[in-house]
Amino acid sequence: MPSINVQTNGRVIVTHPDLVNLYGCQIGDGTRIGPFVEIQKNSIIGERCKISSHSFICEGVTIEDEVMIAHGVMFTNDLYPRAVNQDGAMMTEQDWQMVPTVVKRGASIGSNATILCGVVIGENAIVGCGAVVTRNVPDFAIVAGVPARAIGDVRRRDATDVNIASSKSLNAFHED
Repeated sequence: MPSINVQTNGRVIVTHPDLVNLYGCQIGDGTRIGPFVEIQKNSIIGERCKISSHSFICEGVTIEDEVMIAHGVMFTNDLYPRAVNQDGAMMTEQDWQMVPTVVKRGASIGSNATILCGVVIGENAIVGCGAVVTRNVPDFAIVAGVPARAIGDVRRRDATDVNIASSKSLNAFHED
């Protein structure tokens, strides 16, 4: 496994060790990591998580226990990315401010979702495939779309009922 300074707590399963890039991160017991995944420094992955292929977890992302990250999920950590600084020199770590992101216990993020930095995805929430998450997602919310909007609540069996977006917890998602 091409890894540098990776802290693991217990057994971590990497399905194709030669096809991942892990460095300076922490990964919990029972977590499974698929091929073509990059997990950068100062990222924390909890226990019993599944990180599917082609996903990118950048510096500053914390993923709590029992989270599902589907194929091709991308996280960001900079609100104003640039190649060069104001002086025209290539950007370095000193030129930018990392903005942390948290994915709470039991959440699931669908394939090809993009998670902008600075958000919290609530416990047991579901982010739909291809969604772009630009703001916090409440516990148990189901969000989808670009930008992601609340479409349901995982505690209900009928997750497609958009009328549940009128509940107080999901309305908070629409507020700035």
